[in-house]
Amino acid sequence: MHVIRDDGSLDPTLDPGLSVDQVVALYKAMVRTRVVDDRLEKIQRQGRIAFHVGSLGEEAAIIGAAAALRDRDWIVPCYREVGALLWRGYPLQQYIDHMYGNADDPLRGRQMPDHTFSRAHRYLSVSAPIGTQIPHAVGVAMAAKKRGLDECVGVFFGDGATSSNDFHAAMNFAAVYEAPVLFLCRNNGYAISLPTQRQTATRTLAEKAAAYRIPAARIDGNDVLAVWRAVREGAERAANQGGPTFIELITYRLGGHSTSDDPRVYRSQEETDSWRKLDPLLRLRKHIEQRTAWNDDLDGDWRAVCDAEVKECVRRAEEKPPPELGDMFGDVYAEQPWHLREQQAQCLGGPRASDEEDES
Repeated sequence: MHVIRDDGSLDPTLDPGLSVDQVVALYKAMVRTRVVDDRLEKIQRQGRIAFHVGSLGEEAAIIGAAAALRDRDWIVPCYREVGALLWRGYPLQQYIDHMYGNADDPLRGRQMPDHTFSRAHRYLSVSAPIGTQIPHAVGVAMAAKKRGLDECVGVFFGDGATSSNDFHAAMNFAAVYEAPVLFLCRNNGYAISLPTQRQTATRTLAEKAAAYRIPAARIDGNDVLAVWRAVREGAERAANQGGPTFIELITYRLGGHSTSDDPRVYRSQEETDSWRKLDPLLRLRKHIEQRTAWNDDLDGDWRAVCDAEVKECVRRAEEKPPPELGDMFGDVYAEQPWHLREQQAQCLGGPRASDEEDES
């Protein structure tokens, strides 16, 4: 499904009816996400952070889906969806602190970069193993249904995750229990270096849903309005006891899988260049220029604002100390057991807990 044509005009039969302000907000969020990604990749190359997973070229699939969900709906992310978290108002400073693993990182440096969470923003913790978050999302959706809550769950994953056992188990549970969950598959063409066509015998990924009698759609994932429309329709179906929906978002990862990846090893520059012409930001900008006075000056000003914001967050993050060494033993048990108290004491150079007990 396409809503925005190549020339920036809309297909009137598929126009979701968003206001000018709503469309501009989508564009500005996509630009902000890209600017943040670009800055983080640069500082990673300088050795100032360890790792980063960007979303270059996939911003429409991520921001469009997040915008279509309601604030009370849950997002269960993969590791590339931080734009969705920022869309929900998560403080950029807190995210940058997480990337540095400093004392203000909510996870106290105990998780990989780009693996954060926020209960307040209904954004679950990122799980690094491929596909393991999908059954978690179905469980959240089943719990909401059982409790009679008007909530649904959007779970993000890549094309590679459809080859995992957890994907199929989750699809089956969702179908049987009619869970209010949206399976948001970002098909960016590669599972790291493995092309999509080498990991499935099906013509599309969307048709996998037919085996579970789950409604499915195949959407232009570089068209933010098409993404918004498809996800909103799925969310409304879930809210009306219609059960799960599978949405295949066709997009392309313009950058590497992460800062540890060099995509030139497994794909051609010609292929990447052909997809660069379909950049979701370029297409949406054509559209808003037809509806507003948006121009090069306004675009440059907004990018400068975003870059200044992230630079300031980086400056502050680099001034903060690392977490206390003893923090690694916290946030596991409500009451710390003796063996962890002993390990913590040894780590910090103090007496063992057992020694203290012997003395008493």
